[in-house]
This record gives sequence, structure tokens and C-alpha cells, in this order.
Amino acid sequence: MWKLVFPGIAMIAVTYAFARYSFGWFLPDISSSLKLSESQAGYVSSSAYLAYTIALLTASIFIHHFGARRMILLSGTTASLGMAGMALSQGFYTLTLSAFLAGLGSGWVSPAFSQVVAQSVSSDLQDKRNTWINTGTSFGILLTGPVALAFAEQWRWSYALFAVFAMIVCLWNGYSIKEKKQETRMTHQIRISLKPLVKARFLIMASIGIGFSSSIYWTFSKSYITAIHGLTVSESVGFWTIMGGAGILGGVAGAIIQSIGLHRSYLLGVVVVSASIFGLTNPNFAAIYFSALLFGVAFIFMTGLFIVWGTRQFPESPSTGVSISFFSLGIGQSAGSIAAGMLIEGISYPFAFILFSIIGLLFLFCRTTILPLSTKPKKNVEIAVKE
Repeated sequence: MWKLVFPGIAMIAVTYAFARYSFGWFLPDISSSLKLSESQAGYVSSSAYLAYTIALLTASIFIHHFGARRMILLSGTTASLGMAGMALSQGFYTLTLSAFLAGLGSGWVSPAFSQVVAQSVSSDLQDKRNTWINTGTSFGILLTGPVALAFAEQWRWSYALFAVFAMIVCLWNGYSIKEKKQETRMTHQIRISLKPLVKARFLIMASIGIGFSSSIYWTFSKSYITAIHGLTVSESVGFWTIMGGAGILGGVAGAIIQSIGLHRSYLLGVVVVSASIFGLTNPNFAAIYFSALLFGVAFIFMTGLFIVWGTRQFPESPSTGVSISFFSLGIGQSAGSIAAGMLIEGISYPFAFILFSIIGLLFLFCRTTILPLSTKPKKNVEIAVKE
């Protein structure tokens, strides 16, 4: 089954690390080249998160109608086209539009892979396969450092290379993923109602919280450590590489959840994410690198946890649970990027990072109860999509 996991890791690397999160790494050079303010940088980053959330809204319907395999390939294609557009961007508006296109794939790809795993892997192995595929983000971040060193300040060439790599990964996935015929047809109908959202309210709240608090790190950590702490290019590459390498350890999320339970795993993840954000305010090199290590592990761990939580909440349709969770994560990240940019521009980097770490801790009070869907008829808004 590693034949599915390896191309999955590569596709997550392309759609998440390259198409979305690498923007934070190249932000200082992009801002200098295109003369972007901190607020404008926040809006560009937010556009990718907005695309991500819009794609997640349509993910379940598209997957059931067109099939998971096609949606995975579409994810790679939009990521490639978006990054090519970013490489050619000449100003704020073209960059924002390209970032939006690049962000679409990340919204479709995780629900699609959760569906493929559910159909291809026995239930006792699904958590581990899903969380390992999710580590693709870390592998992608790990590769961003060497690319940045190779092209120095030439961020356009970096995005051009990422676009080419995305198409290669897309072809690999097309060869590796074999779609079952029944996957592309809906058995009866898909109902989109308020009931599942109410039942998944704890998952939604938790995802929004982590998304909001982590957004400042993804978008502004590189700018912070270079502009305020004075790290050199090579030192900041080390920071980004540590964050990516550490995130690979987040692949053990499935095993940890099975060992200590979902609730304790969630509490652990929230505390570590918040601690890593706060830790970046310390100018000591060791503290900065330790912050990168903590954030890399904790963020990938938490996104893996949300995948497990979502698939357990909706065992009959794993892509629905992952879509709801990651949609909420994207909402938090989109709002957080804008808020962070305004706070940094209006007050300071340290104040914004400390505030975001405190906000993250507030979500410790979210419950992790997995509520069953009631079979009793209740008033709700339903849309029936028939084939």
C-alpha cells in the first residue's frame, strides 16, 4: 500500500508546502520585488486560504460526481498553473489571483485521498496511512530550503521549478492511483444539511482555532526572524529546514492517537502549537530553532489528528469529515493572515505573535467528543444532488 502513500506524500507536498506555505518563506523577497506592504502580504496569503476553503466546500460533491482520482489530478494541475502564475506576477493583483488558483488544489486533495485510502486500505490501517500522507507538507517544506539556496533571491525561478515539479507529481499520481468504477457514481443521492455541521461543531471549533493561531507562523515567521531577529539567509534556511524536517515526525499522529486517545492528543497538540508561536519572540538562536522544531511537529500532528477526527466522525463518508475539518482550518487561517498582517503593521511583530499564541490556548476548552448522527427527523435545510 506504500504505492499509494508515496505519491500521496508528493502530492500533498506540492499542493500544501509549495503552492501555499512556501509563500511565507519567499515573502521578504516578493514584498521587496513587488513593493508589498504587510497588509497586502496578508491579503495575498489569505487569498490562498480562501481558495482552499471554497474548494473544500465543493470537495465532497465533486469527489462523488467525478471521482477521487480525477480530483487529485485536478489538484496538482491547479497548483502547477497557480505557481506558474506567481512566477510571472508583476504586481499585487496578479499575485493574489495566482495565489488563489494555487490554493484550490489543497482544498480538494486531502478529502480525495481520504476517500481513496478508505476504499483501498483496511480500517485498522487507515489512520496511519492518512497521517503519513499528510506529512507531505513537511517533506515539501524540507525541499523548499535547498531550492531557496540554489536560486538565492530569485523567487520567480523557485516558483517556476515548483510548477514543473507539480506536473511531474501529477503524472506520477495518475499512474499510481487506480480508481474503482463504483467510486464515480452516487448510490442514491448526497444530502448537504445542517445536521452534520451541528454534530461536528467541536471539530469545527478546534480546526478554526488551530488555523487562526498558526496562520501568523506560516505567513510571517520568516519575515520576523530576518527583519527583527536579524537572521542571515543561511540561518533562516536552517530555520525553515528544521521546521519541515520536524514535521515529518508528525506522521506518528495516528499511532499516538491510538495510544493515548483523541482528547489527550488534541490537548498536547494545542499546547505545543501555542508554545512554538510564543517561543519565536525570544531572540536567542537556540530558542528560534527550537520554536521551528516544535511548530513543525505540532502543526502536522494536529492536521493529521483532524483527519483522523473527521474520518471517525463520518465513517460512512470520510471525505465529508475531512472537508468539514479542513474547511474550518482554512477559515481560521484566512482570517488569521489578515489579522496578523494588520497587527504587525499597526503595532509590532512581538505583540502579534504573543497575542496569537494566547488565542491558540483558548481552544484547549474544545471537546473532542465524536457525536453520532441522529436518525430522528429534525428540521434542517437540505439540498439533494441527484445523478
